[in-house]
Amino acid sequence: MNARTAGDPAMDVLWEAETAPIEWLQGLGDRLVGPMAVVTELGSQTFVIALLALIFWSVNSGLGARLFVLAVGTGVLNHLLKGFVYGARPSWYSAQIAQHATESSFGMPSGHAQGSTVLWGYLGVASGRRALLWAAIGLIALICLSRVYLGVHFISDIVVGVLLGVATLRAFLRWEDRVLAWWRRLDTVRWVAVAAAVSLTPCLIGAAWRYLARDGWEPPAEWIGATPLDPAGYTLAGLFGLSGALLGGLVGFTLLDRRGWYSAEGPLSARAARFVLGISVVVSVLVFTDLVFVSVTGPTEALLAFLTYVVVAFWASFGAPELFLRSGLARRPSSPRDQGEQAEDRADGVPGA
Repeated sequence: MNARTAGDPAMDVLWEAETAPIEWLQGLGDRLVGPMAVVTELGSQTFVIALLALIFWSVNSGLGARLFVLAVGTGVLNHLLKGFVYGARPSWYSAQIAQHATESSFGMPSGHAQGSTVLWGYLGVASGRRALLWAAIGLIALICLSRVYLGVHFISDIVVGVLLGVATLRAFLRWEDRVLAWWRRLDTVRWVAVAAAVSLTPCLIGAAWRYLARDGWEPPAEWIGATPLDPAGYTLAGLFGLSGALLGGLVGFTLLDRRGWYSAEGPLSARAARFVLGISVVVSVLVFTDLVFVSVTGPTEALLAFLTYVVVAFWASFGAPELFLRSGLARRPSSPRDQGEQAEDRADGVPGA
């Protein structure tokens, strides 16, 4: 065993201790696999993409834009940390733990736990209703439980993910309006430079760590479960994809804002048409890249993920709204508040449609 294959002794001790509770939970029976698989999808990338698009295009454009930046930003942080920690998933570490869901990236911290905390937590806070906030907390807990039961996360992965999510959410709630006001004061050169910096810096750090510090890494001998072929490469591609989405979204939202924004209000038929039209383009782009570039791996895969999600996010944040405006499916907002100005209280203060 060498530096490229050796595991972390401290993590091995922790994972060994956490194996028994996971085995006990899975021992409750396979009848829970179906319900847990449904619950876990409420924190999946596919569901989050659809939900963010629905909110931004058809419910509340200001809320959708802020939620996009928060969700994608915390996703970038999550994948950057995954790429540093190189944490096993339970079914990789122990052959005694059943793998009821397939994941190819590293496990620590849990992306579902972190992402669900910021997504559902922000929606709960934004609702201004205590009952909905507690419902959001309950849903987050169920999603976290599902990840452990399905054998894709250790309890420690979940705890770290939730803590990071809470920290990210608190920071966002505290600073969102001030950062937005500062962003709107930037001239074009500066906001483009900042958007590029916050999107590309994580990619450069992650790539340097992957190919310089951890080049040639192989799963440690202690991992006796079913480890995917290249979790390091898959994790890096995930980081690049999220960073690309952040860049495309920041550019798209800023251009849309400087053109006067747009309103997600309108009759139900127009809202439904906007979602169907917009999401069809997103699905087409993702399916096309998956089919055409199915054999691409390594750095090329990461770069392709970055470019793909730049296009998808730019379409969602600028291309689709402009198409909706020109086709008559949407209109410009009728008041400054509709463009995302801060209101007096949290319930009404989330930017309007």
